[in-house]
Amino acid sequence: MPVAIAAPDTTELANRLRPVLLKLARELRREIHTLGVTGGQVSVLVAIKYSPGIGVRGLAARERTSVPGMSKFVAKLEDAGLVEAAPVVGDRRRVGLKLTADGHRVLRSVRSKRTAWLAKRLRTLDEQQLEAIDTAIEPLTALLDEIAA
Repeated sequence: MPVAIAAPDTTELANRLRPVLLKLARELRREIHTLGVTGGQVSVLVAIKYSPGIGVRGLAARERTSVPGMSKFVAKLEDAGLVEAAPVVGDRRRVGLKLTADGHRVLRSVRSKRTAWLAKRLRTLDEQQLEAIDTAIEPLTALLDEIAA
């Protein structure tokens, strides 16, 4: 007779996983401070990168913040030369945002720095640990895909 394996308690698993993910995210955010940008700025730059032409209102909704707050935030990114606003084709009343060359450069630097930090730490793990992390990527991605949907 096959032995039934009990599924892990999801609340217990969540309690163990949450602090690990939070600490990992915090460490990855710290890595970019030497680049002169904050995690919030990177988040907005990424949103603009993947939705060029997005307006401040749409960006505020996506980032779950107020329109006036996002306007100030975008103004700082414009002053830093990372973002530029231009009239939306077909609707001259609307202004859309896009990354400048410097904005794209900053995002490449962020990705490179974060990847290097994580790769360095992954090299300290043994083969079984690396395989376990590799196996976990797909279900973790599915969790995030459910949030985005």
